[in-house]
Amino acid sequence: MRLFIALAPPAFAVADLEGALAPLRGAHNGLRWTGTDAWHVTLAFLGEVGEERLARLMPRMERAARRHPAFSLSFSGAGAFPSAARANVLWSGLAGDRRALGHLAASVTAGAGRAGAAPPDAGRRFHPHLTLARCRAPVNVQQIVADLDGYTGPSWRAEEMHLIRSRPNGQPRFETLGTYKLRAPAGGQAEVATHQ
Repeated sequence: MRLFIALAPPAFAVADLEGALAPLRGAHNGLRWTGTDAWHVTLAFLGEVGEERLARLMPRMERAARRHPAFSLSFSGAGAFPSAARANVLWSGLAGDRRALGHLAASVTAGAGRAGAAPPDAGRRFHPHLTLARCRAPVNVQQIVADLDGYTGPSWRAEEMHLIRSRPNGQPRFETLGTYKLRAPAGGQAEVATHQ
């Protein structure tokens, strides 16, 4: 089964980003926009993982989550892979506690490796983002990236991560196999996400 570990943004953050995207959706016919119900921030893509490794993976993910306190994020700006001039993926970036996000992603990757499910791209630098659109042939999305350059969404708390199974049948369908709570921040109380 194809698995990944991700954060799920709250509905108010999704709605705010969708509002910023709405006027830009018609800008290019070559883009296939992802549905907001599937929006997530991937911590680690694990690829194909067998049932026997899944049993070892789940407690490792729980331990990884417990080691890290909840932290604040917001969606900010945009970019593209491999470049805005010849994009195959259009994405929104993240602002906030990116250091905590990077540490959590590193723990997830290490735990997955110890469970025998190391990510296929384990050696690559972590680049946190939310995929907005994909395209088969490279597309110039420089204007869309420029239009979103000043965007910063409302702050939200990353308080849990999810182990998700992807079933790519035309449109990817996601099934959550496990949800793992991060620690409350120092002081014992989680901060409430702010709505702007």
